Amino acid sequence: MIGAQVRSSVVGGKSRIAFFQFKRFEHWTARKMFSVAISGGSGIVAGAGLSIKGRVSVGYCVIRERGLDHKPALFMPVRRFCCGGTRIGLVEMGLTRMKTGMESVLRPSGKAGSIRASAAGDLEDNPSIKLKEKSSGTVLPYVGIACLGAILFGYHLGVVNGALEYLSQDLLITENAVLQGWVVSMLLAGATVGSFTGGALADKFGRTKTFKLDAIPLVVGAFLSTTAQSVEAMLIGRLLAGIGIGITSAVVPLYISEISPTEIRGALGSVNQLFICIGILAALVVGLPLSGNPIWWRSMFGIAIIPSILLALGMAISPESPRWLVQQGKFSEAENAVRILYGKERVAEVMHDLKAGGQGRTEQDAGWFDLFSKRYWKVVSVGAALFLFQQLAGINAVVYYSTSVFRSAGIASDAAASAFVGASNVLGTAVASSLMDRKGRKSLLLISFMGMAASMLLLSLSFTWKVLAPYSGTLAVLGTVLYVLSFSLGAGPVPALLLPEIFASRIRAKAVALSLGMHWISNFFIGLFFLSVVNKFGISTVYLGFSTVCLLAVLYIAGNVVETKGRSLEEIELALNPPL
Repeated sequence: MIGAQVRSSVVGGKSRIAFFQFKRFEHWTARKMFSVAISGGSGIVAGAGLSIKGRVSVGYCVIRERGLDHKPALFMPVRRFCCGGTRIGLVEMGLTRMKTGMESVLRPSGKAGSIRASAAGDLEDNPSIKLKEKSSGTVLPYVGIACLGAILFGYHLGVVNGALEYLSQDLLITENAVLQGWVVSMLLAGATVGSFTGGALADKFGRTKTFKLDAIPLVVGAFLSTTAQSVEAMLIGRLLAGIGIGITSAVVPLYISEISPTEIRGALGSVNQLFICIGILAALVVGLPLSGNPIWWRSMFGIAIIPSILLALGMAISPESPRWLVQQGKFSEAENAVRILYGKERVAEVMHDLKAGGQGRTEQDAGWFDLFSKRYWKVVSVGAALFLFQQLAGINAVVYYSTSVFRSAGIASDAAASAFVGASNVLGTAVASSLMDRKGRKSLLLISFMGMAASMLLLSLSFTWKVLAPYSGTLAVLGTVLYVLSFSLGAGPVPALLLPEIFASRIRAKAVALSLGMHWISNFFIGLFFLSVVNKFGISTVYLGFSTVCLLAVLYIAGNVVETKGRSLEEIELALNPPL
């Protein structure tokens, strides 16, 4: 570690102290210029990046204002450059030129206590220049264990589609469409409750313990659904299973983002969506024996007990999130978790980053109302908006109508149509996983929503333009497949990955829970009113509306979403949510 301390003059009874901490990494090109301006009589300290290949020292610049309040005023990344092992960048307040040839102009100001920071380019224009050593790979098994929750998420969503007809016969609700609707929707209602609960539990008890607690509603809910002899028992079972998957929907992306190395966090984070798709496909496959064995639906619900138990057992041997442990002041336990996840050779490096990210953050965990404060509302609103656009873009409508669309093209098997759509989703998500850390989150979101808008327009025209009538079936299938592929490239996997990255550590769990709550609430109401809207306006008009929503999403993302690829969670937090 290299340290340089810089002191300025005393103005208005206060002094400004800047302390630079650096870690050294090899073979990178620094391209951007960052400047830190301290007004109030202390002048300006400027640091500039050069296109220098060789040795680079990277770190954080903590500008602390020492006065009566002793609160940090600014915490932001800075770069320090070395060529051929010669250190450059000794900064002294009072010099008019730095030894590197980069100018530092000192300008006294009449006002004391004003501190500002500016960067040549915002967060998304300045890719991190941190290079990590190759991960030892021990993080992968624990990501896999967490993804059992994602599989359960997808499985419980998909299992009722094939089983509903047969369980309705057994429970004597074949003629009661309202009760059938409640059997489907009760899962979504429970998930809404679970998503909000999951954030609070994760903050209080930690990520792994929350997973273990979550196994209770997952196992009990699946058991009640399996053994239900009345519709009331089935509804209770579905409600509990919904609470369980609501908790996992909040905690799985949170845990994965916090234990994943920066250089592969995008790929591992998108695995969450991939396993949700696999869970949905698994439910379709498990439902194949139904036609020959009508009581098989009970076994379909019972199968979900197995991964629920495995999730609890796996989390019993999984390390806790090092970031949560540092937040709780449990540094020795955090070091042990880092050792398990990344190897003993990276303990010092990772712990330094975690502690640096926590400097000056002695605040308590945020309450729910803090999410709506001026300090956090902008970033929280981005999370809620992404999930709202995801649902209003029409994914559930496309899946719901996929069977009728495929029938129009001569594919009569509902199972084949569902499997084709599911396979497209899995394929697109797998491609997204490979691109996430290369193309970036924002780029994939923009490409995804533009592709979805074009696909929805194609679907709408295939139903209305008479000139396309001879090809309507083929075009409808093509539009459906392109839509699902576009969705799975960005709109599906990115929001759950991006949100834990952009939220500050003290609000992360609750903010993720709030955003996912928006997902479940919008999902519930879309399912409730979708058919009524289609009956009133027609499916073509509804598809055209979905296309418009996708275009609005493109405009919103272009103006409000930042790129996070290649940056540690601490770097992102310091840039988007500087400490008070």
